[in-house]
Amino acid sequence: MRSLQRLQPALLGLLFLGAWEAGVRLSGVATFILPPPSLVAARFAQAWGDGTMMRHLLPTVMEVTVGGLLGGLLGLLIGIGLGLSGAARRLASPYLVAAQSTPILALGPLLVLWFGPGATAKIAICALITLFPMAIATLVAVRDADRGLLELGRSIGASRIQSLLLIRLPSARSGIFAGARVAATLAVVGAIVGEWLGGSAGLGILVNLARGSLFDTPLLFAALVQIALLGAFAYTLVVAAERLSTRIQR
Repeated sequence: MRSLQRLQPALLGLLFLGAWEAGVRLSGVATFILPPPSLVAARFAQAWGDGTMMRHLLPTVMEVTVGGLLGGLLGLLIGIGLGLSGAARRLASPYLVAAQSTPILALGPLLVLWFGPGATAKIAICALITLFPMAIATLVAVRDADRGLLELGRSIGASRIQSLLLIRLPSARSGIFAGARVAATLAVVGAIVGEWLGGSAGLGILVNLARGSLFDTPLLFAALVQIALLGAFAYTLVVAAERLSTRIQR
């Protein structure tokens, strides 16, 4: 029964792809408007076979990794600081919310102007887009740590550092990793947005190339599939890290 439940998402996906294939074939829709999944799969394999996909995937992976880790670490530190200090939280929270409300597409051209169209601007965009969800999730998780355990720690003379390391952070682990899961997928979004603004390689560049080519819609869909796979992989890495931390904590 459990194995059937695990197969349900895959079966639903296959049903969706089958309906998509049949709908395109039977309706006679032009492939440059909506290609069938079989054509997208063939174009995906071709892009991997001739090296196109790998050439554009590697820069995006680098930007997601460096920018995501940098933004995640900064968000973690900011969230811990704000979670521990009510005064800092009252002062900084409005600015944090205002910064989160600013669309990254509006900041992108400014970052490209400051850092140039190279990898630095894309890494900065990834860091910014991952920093805020990580900071907010960490802030809430650290602030709402188990009050009973904190009182117990104070009663036995635990210092602030000991309370943070031994009580607050272990208690906040689930909330922090929830923010990290969101940040991991947003890092991919940030990389693609940065690549749309300029550059010579990356999955965002490949999307632009496919869109600008003569009706190469299958390549556009293939690039979107690869972006989705990269986001799923980043999410899975965070889930694996959370499970590992759970085992270590036990």
